[in-house]
Amino acid sequence: CLSCMEAVRAFGAETSIEPGVWTVRAPAGGLRLPPRVVDVGNSGSVLYFMTPVAATLSGWTVMTGDASICTRPIQGLLNALKQLGADGFTTRPHVDAPPAVVRGPFRAGHVELEGNLSQYVSGILIAASRISGTTIVDLRAPKEKPFLKMTCDWLKSVGVSVVYNESLDHFEVSGPAVPCSFDRTIPSDWEGVAFPLVAAVITGSCIEIANVDCTGSQGDEAIVSILQSMGADIELDRERETLVVNGKRDAAAPVRLTGGTFNCAGFPDAVPSLAVAACFAEGDTVLTDIGVCRLKETDRIALMRTELSRLGASVEEGPDFLVVHGQGGKNMHGGDVESYDDHRIAMALAVLGLALPEGAVRVAQAECCAVSFPRFFEVMNGLGAGFVCMD
Repeated sequence: CLSCMEAVRAFGAETSIEPGVWTVRAPAGGLRLPPRVVDVGNSGSVLYFMTPVAATLSGWTVMTGDASICTRPIQGLLNALKQLGADGFTTRPHVDAPPAVVRGPFRAGHVELEGNLSQYVSGILIAASRISGTTIVDLRAPKEKPFLKMTCDWLKSVGVSVVYNESLDHFEVSGPAVPCSFDRTIPSDWEGVAFPLVAAVITGSCIEIANVDCTGSQGDEAIVSILQSMGADIELDRERETLVVNGKRDAAAPVRLTGGTFNCAGFPDAVPSLAVAACFAEGDTVLTDIGVCRLKETDRIALMRTELSRLGASVEEGPDFLVVHGQGGKNMHGGDVESYDDHRIAMALAVLGLALPEGAVRVAQAECCAVSFPRFFEVMNGLGAGFVCMD
């Protein structure tokens, strides 16, 4: 979020941050060409949203980020913008990653692109609302569909004309639109809820998580039904917006988990936490349709296999799947693991350590959790975890 605020300021917006309230004011006269390089920090979403926005402006904009961002693919997005008349390139020959330079303005038209990264599509839809005319976007094999629908619903809510089909592979955005201002409470993030949820399930704990988003708009909510199907005792109260984990059915019998096969195309960010839960299940857990996980901050398929294996798990990977051969956690042990500066890997491995009967898990570069969950260790310790930060 901080990266997003910094990025919109580069385009001329005014922002303010107070406890519980963030305010953004659009620049009078419209967005301005950034006077400097736009640094998105560690945020892939900001990179992929603001690059198309930059392509609506006359002149060149340079987009970059931290070391992780400078490994993220962007050529597919640049190619899509070129179909609409923009220009763009990456600064390193034969490297499909930022720094990237883009020039607009693009014009309304028809664009086709792969649908594996929803952020590409969301960025184009947002930017197209600023362009005169109707822009048609067609996708090949769309993934992360809940995020595509969420984008369209948000655009509609602020007055943008956008239509899409049921399969979420065809979109039409009409502009130019002047989005209406709004005052809205942003719902909680299921990707963050996943970690204390899995921690409670694998440790046999009883916790209540308040203020969860029960609108059904976030694909990651599916982690609840997946864990329930594995045997976890979880209650989601949509009226009270609470999530209750009953870790033990009685004092002597913790909940036992069993494996299963789960298509994670709509919520790939949940894969690290689900893989950890699978380590404490009996039988095989297969997480399918997760090829996009290789395009996140890291190659999460390969690295979760590597790090879980260090801790005793039996894990196989394929091009777009991960298989965990669970033994109810009996094969798991402590050890030193790498986070690769990936916040979701760091939190997943930290949570795993809570369920070990003996031994400790030491996670390198664990401070990267702050990217999406700044108070992760504080919140978890408040629930009874014993995390200790080591220098």
